[in-house]
Amino acid sequence: MAGPKDLDPSSSPRALLGAELRHAREKAGLSQDDLGQRLFVSGSFIGQLEAGTRRMQPEYARMLDEALGTDDFFQRNRGAAAKSCYREHFAEAAEAETRATAIREYTSMLIPGLLQTPAYARAVSRAFQPTAPEDAIDGLVSGRMARSRLLDDPTTPLLWTVIDEAALRRATGDREVMAEALDHLACLARRSRVIVQVLPFDAGAHPGMQGCVRLMDFADAPPLVYLEGVDTGRLEDDPASVARYRFYFDLLTASALPRQKSLALLESMTQDYRHEEHS
Repeated sequence: MAGPKDLDPSSSPRALLGAELRHAREKAGLSQDDLGQRLFVSGSFIGQLEAGTRRMQPEYARMLDEALGTDDFFQRNRGAAAKSCYREHFAEAAEAETRATAIREYTSMLIPGLLQTPAYARAVSRAFQPTAPEDAIDGLVSGRMARSRLLDDPTTPLLWTVIDEAALRRATGDREVMAEALDHLACLARRSRVIVQVLPFDAGAHPGMQGCVRLMDFADAPPLVYLEGVDTGRLEDDPASVARYRFYFDLLTASALPRQKSLALLESMTQDYRHEEHS
């Protein structure tokens, strides 16, 4: 079939690209599973492309054009939908979280990015890139603060985070930076904007010891899990994998302190950091 017009990059190109994919698929009389088989991916992967929760990689754009007879439409237009201010390994996850209705996250050594203060984010960025120019660090901090605007909405997305005690005990920046960072966490918890649980040292061994995990649910697409390491990360949509990591997260919440005890610990540690700084 003749390819549609190029997309206008100024008008939600990711959403438009997904809508065009759904239109082309339905016009070809294919289900998501049918099209997924032709691309050697799952039907849920096609659903995520259509919903805009996954970015379209060049090889998939080419295969879609071939499978759907859209000339080179998807190859021509995927570039507008793929632009991002985030590092390549994280860009897809950052864009997916903007469409999530619920985010559940465990972090072992850092306060989650969505909950960081500017000073804390600067300390993390500087530690990761000790020789970077200041404007590069400014850009990283700005990007992280832009992500946190998700919390401006009073209810969506649901954000449930389990933070290892190690992340709170490690002085990132100075004592003042940590006091502000923990106070920010406590304020969000007191306002019931986020659910914060602390996984204490005495919880012992747990399923999150080998890395961080973020589960994302969507209103119009299958769930995703994002697994992150040092300067690397990947999204998974396999239902069995998502279910396994959801079970791990449930185990972590069961081992973590209840919400009120977690809040009390955050408030106590905030005061400790402030006292140490004044001393």
